[in-house]
Amino acid sequence: MFIATAYAQDAGAEGGGLMVQMLPLVLIFVVFYFLLIRPQQKKAKSHREMVGNLQRGDKVVTAGGLYATVAKVEDQNTVVLEIANGVRVKAARGTISELAAKTEPRRGSDDNGGKKDKKGKSDES
Repeated sequence: MFIATAYAQDAGAEGGGLMVQMLPLVLIFVVFYFLLIRPQQKKAKSHREMVGNLQRGDKVVTAGGLYATVAKVEDQNTVVLEIANGVRVKAARGTISELAAKTEPRRGSDDNGGKKDKKGKSDES
């Protein structure tokens, strides 16, 4: 007698349908997107920009924890880092985890290379 009553109640409880069942899954996806996926994408974008804008003289921290100065930017994937006076190592750009200090390139090492400017003055004066 009790079993027949339970079956009768179950058959009549068809209420919301598919939309009500899918709503919690959609809400979970939205929460995951705004709390996990979107911040990670923003962080990856800012890291790509930082690595792309590296210049000679920038002080950086590598993923291995080494503090170094960018001595030379070789190509899109490689930089030469100076970790001590006269000690230079090649590193992949992707291994640079953060920028410790942004510095201007030294005088004479920029685009005109210490040559005289239009007025005839040298950079070294």
